[in-house]
Amino acid sequence: MDIDWPELRARSLLTEDEAILALNKPAGISVTGERHDSDIVAAAEEHGEKLYPVHRIDKVTSGLILFARDLSAHGPLTRQFNKQTAEKVYLALVASGSHGLPESGTIELPLSVGRKNRVRVAAPRETIRRDGDRWSVAESDLLNTKNYPSTTEFTVLTRHPDHTVVALRPITGRRHQLRVHLAWIGHPILGDPLFDRSGATARAHLHSWRLTLAADWRPNGLLSLEAPPGDDFWSPLPGPPPVLPGPR
Repeated sequence: MDIDWPELRARSLLTEDEAILALNKPAGISVTGERHDSDIVAAAEEHGEKLYPVHRIDKVTSGLILFARDLSAHGPLTRQFNKQTAEKVYLALVASGSHGLPESGTIELPLSVGRKNRVRVAAPRETIRRDGDRWSVAESDLLNTKNYPSTTEFTVLTRHPDHTVVALRPITGRRHQLRVHLAWIGHPILGDPLFDRSGATARAHLHSWRLTLAADWRPNGLLSLEAPPGDDFWSPLPGPPPVLPGPR
């Protein structure tokens, strides 16, 4: 899919200044690294604009993506992700399932990379234990492979007969972390091509919603961004979109 960068930039722009540019990315567009398709970084460069991704979101994920405009800004921003001091919040529509999610909870399931480079929980599914509002596995149940500690916190925002709207805070930032964590505890993200086989919707309903970073060039020393979800994100729910809570 070819990207019309001037058009995408105009309709997706959230904010920009001398150091950064932030977009509300549609689902289905890659940020960078595509071999046989267009991506945002390549499309921008074709129009003379050099962008450096500060973090990553999957092609199937919509929402907030932050770019630095030069390497001097890129380093201080990416280090906050590496040190886990960046505050990230996602929204997702998940399958309600027979055993509903608690109002809030923590998923502490280490991840590993399996066959065909697919990310999975680093333990057999049947060894996952739920203790109240926490999911984990015993160290003795871990597979004999390299694993990466991974933690996701969630809060339920609204409940519907078939789907639940959740806010997700990835404490760690592993590849596919949110998608794998939710699927392996029995609440896959609606439309996820890796885990939702229902074919009920054309897109994955995962959205990069809010991001807060330290930014010493800003008047208050903070960069606080929010990307509102589009109508296509809410389309599976009956009635109007729910009213989302304000920032904490």
